[in-house]
Amino acid sequence: MSIASEFKQFALKGNVMDLAVGVIIGAAFGKIVDSLVGDIIMPLIGKVVGNVDFSNMFVALAAIPEGNAGTYAALKQAGVPMLAYGNFLTIVINFVILAFVIFMLVKQMNRLKKAEPAPPPAPTAEDIILLREIRDALKK
Repeated sequence: MSIASEFKQFALKGNVMDLAVGVIIGAAFGKIVDSLVGDIIMPLIGKVVGNVDFSNMFVALAAIPEGNAGTYAALKQAGVPMLAYGNFLTIVINFVILAFVIFMLVKQMNRLKKAEPAPPPAPTAEDIILLREIRDALKK
């Protein structure tokens, strides 16, 4: 079997196509969660804790160039090394939301799956002996 035909067989299996669809939907869902966290949740948290802008919470690790605005975006563009703990906090909240949603999806899918019926018990030695006696009686 050639490599091309093996690859075709692999790529056309249902699991690969399901995985591709899952990755595409997951990427789109990730963008939705990014927007939810960055545009709705973090501004609300910032307002509650005293008008804090988490996107501009950082510690510059080098001197800030003259004439720079001193914002996270301006310093990042200037190449100033920073500890951007506000951005990190936003990403952690984003991850927690995504992990919780995936947990709930998996939990729901497992609940919807029907339990596989247990295999019938193997016949015991007594059952086999009784079946042989019945078979022999029917033969007579």
